[in-house]
Amino acid sequence: MTQHPEGKLFRAAWEIQKFFESQRWEFVFIGGLANLRWGQPRTTEDVDATLLTLFADEERIVKTVLEHFQARIPNAESFSLQNRVLLLTAANGVGIDVSLGGLPFEQEMIDRSSFFAFEKGYELRTCSAEDLIVLKAFAAREKDWADIRMILERQKGKINIEGILTSLQPLCDAKEEPEILLRLSRMFDVQQ
Repeated sequence: MTQHPEGKLFRAAWEIQKFFESQRWEFVFIGGLANLRWGQPRTTEDVDATLLTLFADEERIVKTVLEHFQARIPNAESFSLQNRVLLLTAANGVGIDVSLGGLPFEQEMIDRSSFFAFEKGYELRTCSAEDLIVLKAFAAREKDWADIRMILERQKGKINIEGILTSLQPLCDAKEEPEILLRLSRMFDVQQ
């Protein structure tokens, strides 16, 4: 019997979600899992999460995670503290990328997140459709713009456009890329 590739992703996400919950840490799934919920499913081979660390006690948190999960790279602890991403492997071999979150947007994204049952037994905390759009617009890769188009199509009439633009503005200012907001605003105009 052939197994759906998403099943492996759900099990990997469930494994790290249970661990984060056992530690009482705030987190949310982003990336491909959130895209499965809100947009058009596309092939994704790893699980992306944001773990709220708030630029405090990160070394202890990273060490605790690495005691329970295998790192995908040598020197994972120092790499994660320098680059704010911890590269892990779940028990089933699926890659898990954990961003160390600390920005106000990341706290708000976690606060706005909700659980979604992808399959029986796999209820996972994902970001909102609006926050997924913010993350994808900020990344600004062509595949992210394609994902945004599909999210807007699937969630037509349900998206809080003003909230997206309000969240994205300071991120674009920090990145010094105002053209991201312009491109996204044009996409909103087409969808309305």
